[in-house]
Amino acid sequence: MRAALEGVKVLVVEDEFLVALLIEDMLSAAGCVVSGPIPRLAEALEAVGHESYDAAVLDVNLGGERIDPVADALSQRNVPFAFVTGYGAAAMPDGYSDRPRLRKPFKTADLIGTLTDLLRTPFRNRTQAR
Repeated sequence: MRAALEGVKVLVVEDEFLVALLIEDMLSAAGCVVSGPIPRLAEALEAVGHESYDAAVLDVNLGGERIDPVADALSQRNVPFAFVTGYGAAAMPDGYSDRPRLRKPFKTADLIGTLTDLLRTPFRNRTQAR
């Protein structure tokens, strides 16, 4: 799997320190170039506005703030992304119920498999999916 993800630039937005480090380690071990982890919504929006990414991994809730604006910004830029959350499907951002979701806790194989699938599947942004 390392070869498939070698050099892939992945934005990680996660506010739980230990979870963020774990995701970073998992992705780095798979050969990804990790941007972040970013723990705050405003910082994540700034990063999306100023950098380009091949994919993103987004926590649904950042210290009580919803990730929706970041998901919208990535969608507008046609960047594929998956959500990570400890919450159920009802907590997913509106309009993104079709997005891959990893439920915390998850295994390395789950994260890497989800990311690999994201990069293989042609991306449809939110407006195209309607």
